[in-house]
Amino acid sequence: MVHCSCYHLSPETGEHPDVVSVIQSNGINLHTTHSWDFLRLEKNGSVGSSSLWTKANYGENIIIANLDCGVYPESKSFRGKGYGPIPTKWKGGCDNDTFCNNKLIGAKYYNNGYQAKYGKMDPSMNSARDHNGHGSHTLSIAGGNFVPDVSYNTVWMGTAKGGSPQARVAAYKVCWPVECHAADVVKGFETAVNDGVDVISASLGSHPTEYMNDALAIASFHAVKKGVTVVFSAGNEGPSSGTVTNVAPWVITVGASTIDREFQSFLFLANGLNLKGLSMPKPLPHPGFYTLINAANAKAETATEMDAMHCLQGTLDPEKVQGKILVCLRGVNDNVAKGTEAVLAGAAGMVLCNDKAHGFDITADFHVLPAIHITFPDGHRLYDYLNSTNLAKGYIFHPVPAIHTVSAPVVANFSSRGPNSITPEILKPDIVAPGVNILAAYSEVPEPVLPYNILSGTSVACPHVAGVVGLLKSVHPDWSPSAIKSAIMTTASTKENSYGYPMSDEIGGWAEPFSCGAGEINPNRAMNPGLVYNLTVNDYLDFLCTRGYDKSIIQKFSDQPYECPEKNNILDFNYPSITVHQLNGTVTVTRRLTNVGPPASYTVDVWSPMGIIVDVEPKTLAFGKKGEEHKFELTMKAQDGFGITDYVYGKLTWSNSNHYVKSPIVVSVLL
Repeated sequence: MVHCSCYHLSPETGEHPDVVSVIQSNGINLHTTHSWDFLRLEKNGSVGSSSLWTKANYGENIIIANLDCGVYPESKSFRGKGYGPIPTKWKGGCDNDTFCNNKLIGAKYYNNGYQAKYGKMDPSMNSARDHNGHGSHTLSIAGGNFVPDVSYNTVWMGTAKGGSPQARVAAYKVCWPVECHAADVVKGFETAVNDGVDVISASLGSHPTEYMNDALAIASFHAVKKGVTVVFSAGNEGPSSGTVTNVAPWVITVGASTIDREFQSFLFLANGLNLKGLSMPKPLPHPGFYTLINAANAKAETATEMDAMHCLQGTLDPEKVQGKILVCLRGVNDNVAKGTEAVLAGAAGMVLCNDKAHGFDITADFHVLPAIHITFPDGHRLYDYLNSTNLAKGYIFHPVPAIHTVSAPVVANFSSRGPNSITPEILKPDIVAPGVNILAAYSEVPEPVLPYNILSGTSVACPHVAGVVGLLKSVHPDWSPSAIKSAIMTTASTKENSYGYPMSDEIGGWAEPFSCGAGEINPNRAMNPGLVYNLTVNDYLDFLCTRGYDKSIIQKFSDQPYECPEKNNILDFNYPSITVHQLNGTVTVTRRLTNVGPPASYTVDVWSPMGIIVDVEPKTLAFGKKGEEHKFELTMKAQDGFGITDYVYGKLTWSNSNHYVKSPIVVSVLL
């Protein structure tokens, strides 16, 4: 896997890669952007009358901004044919008028901060043109056109499209070869808001820091204050705990999950064992068995067995590897780097075996040689075979795409996890969305020419949510950013698609809220949530008051003097999830629900966290009209003698015959 420096913030605010793998489309038939079918906006290419796409008219005239590496304006995903006049609210434009049309209505670049740090750039780089591909990819996922008959090397690939395919889009290039400088990102935010966008998608991030010192938190606050919904990627430091970034409560923070499509390949062993894996490489040069060799047995004289087993740089002996299929263990360096070392040592192919920590989490990386990625249990079987004979042989079959053959969604191994390291009382990530092996528009400069390409990462998941936000904004133009966020979170799915089992993580365990937030985004249900947890700008300012900020710091966000309330408890912050950090004795949490549907009554149901006694009052809420608000209280107490050493999880649901308004409950106990 390749860590692309384009998606870092400058060291002034930390660094964080938001792309974990870049996979070149290499002549394989696939259903492009299958994620929208997986999310039920369409079914086998057909869009029903109940689809959010239909209700929102595909996001027509919504304006989606993308802060990233720019845009490849010639892409069919951004062509303006068939679009009417640009919305009158639009005040932006393009730094180069040849970029703009009635689809791509904005393309600007900002690099003053970057140049102040690294020196003057080549003048030819001073444009919004995407030389990396990532900016075009993310923008087209959020709002790219329907593009039929997408192909690579004359191989048909289907139809590409974005979440809001009829939206207008604007690209703000704030990321450059080494990093995204915080000053340039902030300028991008300011400009996008002033230009009149409805949604900002930002697949970038930094290590979490106090909100008063977080340039992205401050910039996004000002966007939300103007009614613009901001969507961020959660980062790719998973599965380690406490790694989630972009943790401000006013933004939507998105983790990555899989979809039910695989690029299947098989490793056939001479002992008759057939191991299924994932792959997207070239086929082996000739049919028939190849000799297999454990990389530990192919170590260079100066290397350790463990370093060689991981296929680290310079650890392999070409005389031992030449012409064989090399077996490498996952970990330490990235997956694609292992393939590079295998090629340099003369390998004909590579088998990448998961270690125990990565379990069942395998990906179809684009390697520089024929390769297959297999799970930890299958890797164990392969190593047993290698240890049983001196004549181990195998063959890697060319991969084929397969749909509906795998349980999904599964939280991606790389997706950053909670808890929130700045404010543990705010659950992050908020939601997960498709972020593994997603095909979308790319840049055709420089070489190789790749009109469409496949990427994985939370940066790919982020624009999926931004596209859905555009649709919801089209259907509900009066909803606040917090109402949109609540609708997305409280209607999310926590089950996989095959048998309705709970969503799992990369090792097959239950996906806890710290990995998946409220669950997998469910666009059609988010359109009609029934109730929402609404938050105003003053609520967010009150939240900042709980951090102990003085008036001068609060004014960074409010732009005017603001008096913090005398009684102010972060547990009563009206977030769509409920997190109690270090419960001590008994605590009561207050929430407010606003009716966004017809008059209706709702009854509460609680799945209590293990060892926690939970009581909710009242147990029924009756709403007589749209906009009516009611309050409820949730009291929690740890059971006597029940030792809780970590977080425990539950769920609160308000429901009737038409709606289920679900909120995760997360509790830790102060022992």
